Amino acid sequence: MSNLEDLVPLRRARDLMDREYAEPLDVAALARVALMSPGHFSRSFRAAFGETPYSYLMTRRIERAKALLRRGDLSVTEVCFEVGCTSLGSFSSRFTELVGETPSAYRAREHGDDAALPACIAKIHTRPVRNGEARRAPHP
Repeated sequence: MSNLEDLVPLRRARDLMDREYAEPLDVAALARVALMSPGHFSRSFRAAFGETPYSYLMTRRIERAKALLRRGDLSVTEVCFEVGCTSLGSFSSRFTELVGETPSAYRAREHGDDAALPACIAKIHTRPVRNGEARRAPHP
């Protein structure tokens, strides 16, 4: 675990990722917010939150992408760029890894009552899983 003094600036950087997920954020920019070197920031973030800054940011982006895809009025490519990803291939790969299906398949299927839920509520129930958990989940 990182030392206690690092937690406040690390939370500040994490909060920035939560708010500004669609902006071009990289480790150097996040480290500046936390007033740390990029290397120290990456190590401390992982120790404090159990994942890399990139993984955390991508999870926020995928959460938002799921809400936009459920709405159904944007293409997968539009959603990719809307959430701050710059590569459709990387977005699709990460989405599939976390959600267990491609963005196109997710967009195309019926979401029932989930589609009408506010994003802040829906993300609790539809939060992407990390660390390959989607591959282990049984498919109906």
